[in-house]
Amino acid sequence: MSHTIVPQKTYLYIFFSLIGLTLLTTGVAFIDLGPFNTVAALVIAFTKMMLVIMFFMNVRNSSGLIRIIIVAAFFWFALLIAFTMSDYRTRTWTPAPESWSSAPPTHP
Repeated sequence: MSHTIVPQKTYLYIFFSLIGLTLLTTGVAFIDLGPFNTVAALVIAFTKMMLVIMFFMNVRNSSGLIRIIIVAAFFWFALLIAFTMSDYRTRTWTPAPESWSSAPPTHP
């Protein structure tokens, strides 16, 4: 099996990019973007995740089977998030039961 030799310069660029994105994450945390704070943080986190997966985990130069496994992992993670959010969003559909009381029930 042949391995692609990645220059050390590439790893240094990726490392400093990750440091820069971490500083950007910190900077964005102190800026009030309203509802876009979460979106900005997730975009930066997704970018950092993709850099780590592609370069440090060497998926960029891997075979097609490894790429299929990575896509399957993202699919299962998306299902996990979807089912978790569907549970969280539907919790208020059923009203909470009335509290217990020690008084005897009244009959008409």
